[in-house]
Amino acid sequence: MAAAVFSAAGAGAFARGQGGRLSVGLSGAHASDSWDARTFSDSFMIACAQGAVFDCLTQVSADGSIIGELAQSWESSADGRIWTVDLRQGVTFHNGATFTAADVIASFDLHRRSQSGARPIVDEIQQITAVNDHCVQFTLTSGNADFPYLLSDYHLIIYPSSDMDAAIAKGIGTGLYRVEQFQPGVKFVGRRVERHYKDGDAGWFDRVEFIAMNDRAARMNALITGQVDAVDRVDPSYVSRLSTHPTMRILETAGNMHFGFAMRMDQAPFDDPHMRLAMKHGINRQGIVDNVLHGHGRVAADSPIGPANAYFADLAPTPFDPDRAQWHLRQAGVNSVDLALGYSADVMPRPMADGYRETLAAAGINVTLDALSADSQLSATYWSGRITEDWMLTTAYKAGSPWNETRWADGRFEQLLIAGRAEFDSDLRREIYADLQKMLRDDGGMVIPAFANWIGATSTRIATPHEIGNLWPLDNARFAERWWVA
Repeated sequence: MAAAVFSAAGAGAFARGQGGRLSVGLSGAHASDSWDARTFSDSFMIACAQGAVFDCLTQVSADGSIIGELAQSWESSADGRIWTVDLRQGVTFHNGATFTAADVIASFDLHRRSQSGARPIVDEIQQITAVNDHCVQFTLTSGNADFPYLLSDYHLIIYPSSDMDAAIAKGIGTGLYRVEQFQPGVKFVGRRVERHYKDGDAGWFDRVEFIAMNDRAARMNALITGQVDAVDRVDPSYVSRLSTHPTMRILETAGNMHFGFAMRMDQAPFDDPHMRLAMKHGINRQGIVDNVLHGHGRVAADSPIGPANAYFADLAPTPFDPDRAQWHLRQAGVNSVDLALGYSADVMPRPMADGYRETLAAAGINVTLDALSADSQLSATYWSGRITEDWMLTTAYKAGSPWNETRWADGRFEQLLIAGRAEFDSDLRREIYADLQKMLRDDGGMVIPAFANWIGATSTRIATPHEIGNLWPLDNARFAERWWVA
């Protein structure tokens, strides 16, 4: 596999009519939104940028496989440390500039020289060189069998190197839709590009409009009244009602999205493993799946590696046992403890936080809700998950990562993480990633009670492929190019 060449297979040609418009109500919009990919962190800008205006080198297809976008093919050295990527020719930016290797290098350097959501990825890149105008070579600090997947990260969109400042300010990419209107935190309107390299494979709408709707009830009302054609993040309690509506369709996929409660392991009281185990025994995981997710999810075992990952271990979770939680509390030297939970409704449903508070109280752990901050010893958190194990673990659990919310740092974990990243033998990788998941379950500082399904909804005016991606909401956030007018 290390020496194999991966070709850029397209999505396939379909007999679908070109034309019409798509209007979508989306969550995750902020007044601070911009076309600066270093700052992307939520679903609205992922859909606008990676899903419409820009392209990455690769993309994750609906079935979870990796295919080329601006990359035509790629090949690695035997140890997975050097990756040679052939680039697609004949591609132009919306400003007329021709896409070349210089654009790839400049776009990656943007993240390498400043704070960025892609830092855990680009920090592993030792050097990027242009072999020629349509070929780049990445030299990594260590072997990485999953590197083509990392090139699909939504931060790693490609800008024109000749005018990057304008591209970041105005939204100039190589995507299927050029920017017609953009109001941060309010609305994006895109117009279909003529003569695009994806013609016949993707991009069926003439015009797309994304409307910021952070409130769940507002999104549902907009869909039901016909203001929009689709919405993301449907409240699980609405599914049964919407599923019987004659002009609505529910789109549900089981992915790696998860909610969690992060304990700062570098500070008391969570530097004590007994305290962490008390917190893990004090949560009713099945109760959260049943009563908060209304069955639209599954119990998790305090590991972020989920059912959409190839090496998901499906571990038995720490059982709900308030008496056992109380025993661990006593082993930590206390009979009861008062804690503040850093919480925001934008991060977690309130019933999930309240349910945890109630079950912890039975064990003598008294929790009050506080404003979420970077200094919170216990904080509510949310992750979409990642398509590969190393991507998720390196981003959120590697020692020193800015997104390591629990400050988890374990020498054995770091050694296994590096070994799994460079291993091409699937059986050995499975063993390594199973060990890593067990370590997080047994000793880690994150309580992950459940994986939640992605739930979206569309009107029957819109058609979708039979298979929907489960990496991000609404078909990997690529609905603008994958869907069409029914």
